[in-house]
Amino acid sequence: MKWLSKIREEDPEIFEYMQNELLRQQNTIELIPSENFTSEAVMQAAGSILTNKYSEGYPGKRYYGGNEFVDKIEKVAISRAKSLFNVEHVNVQPYSGSPANMEVYLSICKAGDVIMGQSLTDGGHLTHGWNSSATGQLFKSVQYHVTEDGYINLAEVKELAEKNKPRLIWIGSTAYVRKLPFKEFSEIADSTGAYLAADISHISGLVIAGVHESPEPYADIITTTTHKTLRGPRGAMIMVTKKGISKDPELPSKIDKSVFPGMQGGPHDHITAAIAIALKQASTPQFKEYAKQVVLNAKALGNALMENGQKLVTNGTDNHMLLIDLTKISPGLGVFAQEALDAAGITLNKNTIPNEQSSAFYPSGIRLGTPAVTSRGMKENEMKYIGRMISEVIKTVSNERLPKDKEERIAYIKDFKDRIKTKEELKKIRNEVKQLAAKFPLYPDMEV
Repeated sequence: MKWLSKIREEDPEIFEYMQNELLRQQNTIELIPSENFTSEAVMQAAGSILTNKYSEGYPGKRYYGGNEFVDKIEKVAISRAKSLFNVEHVNVQPYSGSPANMEVYLSICKAGDVIMGQSLTDGGHLTHGWNSSATGQLFKSVQYHVTEDGYINLAEVKELAEKNKPRLIWIGSTAYVRKLPFKEFSEIADSTGAYLAADISHISGLVIAGVHESPEPYADIITTTTHKTLRGPRGAMIMVTKKGISKDPELPSKIDKSVFPGMQGGPHDHITAAIAIALKQASTPQFKEYAKQVVLNAKALGNALMENGQKLVTNGTDNHMLLIDLTKISPGLGVFAQEALDAAGITLNKNTIPNEQSSAFYPSGIRLGTPAVTSRGMKENEMKYIGRMISEVIKTVSNERLPKDKEERIAYIKDFKDRIKTKEELKKIRNEVKQLAAKFPLYPDMEV
């Protein structure tokens, strides 16, 4: 198919950048755990005629005319989500994960209420009450942590909940590599009178496939983005479970009112259609096999990394994600590892690790995952190869040290980025990466 032909005609500059991004994605190894490759059908929906429509409100209750077909699309998306997640109520209109989580707060909390979430430096998400997020400023946030071995500290969660009596407890994370203990959190929330919200943005595809336990029997509310392991467009959903409705029969309407008119205007109908398509794809046996392979690949990649001398948080994974702890080499080395790997054609992100000795901006770890490479068809043998290449790149930065002075850091990292462009070891690995990527075409029908 002629990809972006109209953009090529009308805006060659933007076309060039988008074409280069296609080449970047095709010629590199994408290991950011929160990124994935959608199907062409999902992309076509996201760039479809539906972007022209304005649909404030909900099916059958719109503030504009001409929504008879949009209503049907949204109803299909809702129905498919209800079936896949076994929930009673679904709102598919949140623009992304962070607004969805804020809409949960607005539905059940008042400013100043006590809320609990996992600390960002321990793998939690900004919107679960971190101090630089509005959620940590509008509410009285109590943060729980992981133990020294990297697992959620359930004893601390119980103690903090009993002491602080939160209105809302979050379970879910952005950098946690083990299975989430939904049952244990449910018992703690029930015993203290808190609502329990499960943010499964990272693992929703794994939940659908049955390779991670579902929070449905335990949580009152479930939120998820739709673009990670679910392999859909960049959107989000808020779901209310049977348990949540039993706790508060008005919870579905409170959620809907918080989304519109509370936080948002018209929904992005093109994204709603793309979500519906992704949900249909997620109902197939092929998707379930995909999700199983995501976890198999993550375990294989973790083993390969450890065999090549890398230290992993918790020594492995239960899901799609891994955290490499670089502290023993040097605190703050994550930024150097990310930049060097990027130069070698392997994309991932710097990340804090438990008991971080540096900072969130200059962390001591890197985070990586397998959803995107699995979408390309890679399996365990490729993971062994990738694990070796990552370890070779990390060796090239093992002598780097992060200056203590902030101004010196900026200059040092700038100089480092210039130096790695000339490193022959990284050029060699980048060629290996390109050869591997070529064996697994990303979008074969797209014009390059």
